[in-house]
Amino acid sequence: MNNAVPVARIISDIQHNHILVYGLAAGLVVLLTARYLTSPWRKLPPGPRGWPLVGNAFSIGKAQWLTFTEWKKQYGDVVYFTAFGRPMIVLNSQKAASDLLDHRAAIYSDRPDFIVAGDILCGGLLVTFQRYGPHRTRKATVESLNRGVPGPFRPMQLKEAVLLTLDMLARPSAWGANLQRSASSMIMSATYDTPPIESLDDPKVNDVVDFGERLTQTMIPGANLVEVFTWMKAIPSRFAKWKREAEQDYAKFSKMLENLYNKVGTDLANGIDRPSISASLLKDTGRNNLSVRENAWIAGIMFIAGSETTSAALSWWLLAVVTHPETQRRAQAELDVVVGRARVPTFADLPHLPYISAMMKEALRWRPVGPIAVPHRCSEDDWYEGMFIPKGTICIPNVWALNLEAEIYGADAHNFNPGRFLDEKSALKENPPDMKEEGHGTYGFGRRICAGKHIANDSLFIDIAVMLWACTFEPAKDERGDAIPIDTDGFIDHGAAVHPAPFDCIVTPRFPEVPTLLAMERELLSGN
Repeated sequence: MNNAVPVARIISDIQHNHILVYGLAAGLVVLLTARYLTSPWRKLPPGPRGWPLVGNAFSIGKAQWLTFTEWKKQYGDVVYFTAFGRPMIVLNSQKAASDLLDHRAAIYSDRPDFIVAGDILCGGLLVTFQRYGPHRTRKATVESLNRGVPGPFRPMQLKEAVLLTLDMLARPSAWGANLQRSASSMIMSATYDTPPIESLDDPKVNDVVDFGERLTQTMIPGANLVEVFTWMKAIPSRFAKWKREAEQDYAKFSKMLENLYNKVGTDLANGIDRPSISASLLKDTGRNNLSVRENAWIAGIMFIAGSETTSAALSWWLLAVVTHPETQRRAQAELDVVVGRARVPTFADLPHLPYISAMMKEALRWRPVGPIAVPHRCSEDDWYEGMFIPKGTICIPNVWALNLEAEIYGADAHNFNPGRFLDEKSALKENPPDMKEEGHGTYGFGRRICAGKHIANDSLFIDIAVMLWACTFEPAKDERGDAIPIDTDGFIDHGAAVHPAPFDCIVTPRFPEVPTLLAMERELLSGN
């Protein structure tokens, strides 16, 4: 009862001082309104409205690049959305991607957390997923790939191009398997100095392909609850199947990579010193101060990434030349002038085959094997063209939309046209500003650009040159002799790379001497 008196007195005082109460309420309203009006969160980029908690996670769809491209029509070049509470932006133009990821690389080079894919499945050793900073592994990766570029790997790349062309002539119906075997064999040789892979049944190839698929599946938004409820990382493995299986896969794959890497070390100790990525890493072990496992994973990422992406790029190129025969004829005319029909093309011909180089660039632009680049992460609050980008925002370059911009590539940007990379004298022309040397966004941006792009470009160039020099590619025919239509927009998402939907084609030698000249070149290269 004693407490009732003060309370009653307070109520009475408030009733008799209503002006003060109104003043306080008005002040609070003004304060909240001012904070609302000045809040940077009111200036977020435009984007679709999402559902509570999950945001837009379930409205993106499987072909995310197509959804993002539709969003560009509605919301513009920078689109904001959320997924499970994580702020995200899609970069739908070359300008926006370059302005942020290239010119502001100091704060846009971080990666989002990939708890299952990066931290557990790869033990934090996959350089692609590592957070931005002075990582020794990133430095060692770039050095091992760029040392002596473009020299050391070209002999094995030419050999694989010849073997691939022979396979295409012998088994044209198995063109997909031919491309996969060749790409896997080449990157395996470059990484570990191994002889050519005879078949895709090689267990090392199967293990890498399986691991690549497993890795990409764990990166799909919503695939693992721990990415949303990060406290789940503390759950012991025996109570968390998802964690236990990821740890087991990491141990299994690490052992395989270390065995391959150590085999190169044994060869070096026995005086066998041939160019390979692993050999470069071994020689720099003291300088880089990396463990065997760290070096083994640096080498392994080349095999994981290079095999699937190279075969996918060649698959799209094959689809392009089959459905655009005029580009095939122009490339073969250039080859006949520069190379002739008495020898196989080599890398010495590269400066004199601008249309072949343009065809390679156009294949990567027209159908990027990774239509969505690996996301970046903004490490500070930032402003861009009046839009607020909060710290921690995940930035997704929509390479598909970037590579099809009519403002850059012309009104026919949706068509396959290598000529767009040539000037009026049929020489490779300079790329527009901020487009880098490639002329497209397929290899990424800023300080996280693909470190192996030089090796990839060399493989694509020589494969395309040798195959077009030797072969004519045509659509398969039906029983009436009419060309069977091919869907140039159909695709299969393998996770690590997007491939065209299966199609049939006819592969024939361009002139009678082709099989003999290829066989002679194979024997000559095998003796080196």
